[in-house]
Amino acid sequence: MDSGADIAAGRFAHHGGRLCVARSLFPDVPQPWIDLSTGINPSSYSAPRASARERNRLPEPSELTKLETVAAAAFGVDDPARAVATGGTENALRLLPYLLKTASAVVAGPTYGSHADAWMRAGIETNVVADSELTTRAAANTSMTVVNPNNPDGRVLNREQLQALHDSLQANGGVLIVDEAFGDLEPAHSVASLAGTDRAARMIVLRSFGKFYGLAGVRLGFVIASPAIANQLRNLLGDWPVSVDALRAGLAAYADDTWATKTRLRLHRASQRLDKLLVAAGMTIVGGTSLYRLARAPNARARFTQLISHGILARPFDYDSTLLRFGLPLGAKDWRRLADALKVQP
Repeated sequence: MDSGADIAAGRFAHHGGRLCVARSLFPDVPQPWIDLSTGINPSSYSAPRASARERNRLPEPSELTKLETVAAAAFGVDDPARAVATGGTENALRLLPYLLKTASAVVAGPTYGSHADAWMRAGIETNVVADSELTTRAAANTSMTVVNPNNPDGRVLNREQLQALHDSLQANGGVLIVDEAFGDLEPAHSVASLAGTDRAARMIVLRSFGKFYGLAGVRLGFVIASPAIANQLRNLLGDWPVSVDALRAGLAAYADDTWATKTRLRLHRASQRLDKLLVAAGMTIVGGTSLYRLARAPNARARFTQLISHGILARPFDYDSTLLRFGLPLGAKDWRRLADALKVQP
């Protein structure tokens, strides 16, 4: 199990998820698996599904416009033309290098691995740098990506810091991309209302639907940008960028302020509970958001192995073998299984 888990740690170091890989590598662990490797709300929003008739036809343009209008209002964006619905933010961030065509790219890291990967795959010189280096990296024709709150450590740059970065980049013909995949957790830190306005014409914001609403499989996301960039992206995506099920889910969820308010409070309490479990197990909390916690332990890889032996998948990191990220368990049974697994010293 130890050597196998070491191999598996490398398989899971780029993204959370991939539970099918865990099942194939370790078929004899307790079932069902508990997947804590992602930062997805385990208590999904009860979204309506499209009817059989709706699934039988192509989505209407008016339905897409309505979704973008409702989502824009939820993000604090006053012009729906600046909000573009996409089949998830992963889809969008991989199109941006081809749309923006900057000479180089800078990514604030360590962070979500797909950002640097997307720019490098597009053949663009890409550097992952610490936050302290960002202000000196606003070179001519450069894109800069900041995940805010950051994944996995939850670091937040305030609106003033992001505005200053944008201004430096814009003066040099660059663009600032702010990935607010977890922005629904802390709306006060969002810069979506600024993106694409006269104040921040070269700022682009990405918003994810699946994480906060616990519906990652629906594949829905948004890009907020200037009308010019938004129109270019719409032309790339074509007439039917999202499914009718995504339309129904997004229209209902983004209009449900009561659910969002209650969920933020519930997630905050759950993350505090998770902190207590991890600290009691000898780990140190070094960051995160209310959807995931980042913990440090000298024996983190052994902990990863121990958790796998209990049918629990956490998230290891290739750049720091002392770190593990934990999502939230779903219900009482999963909380008990995690607590029991953490009590066993590897």
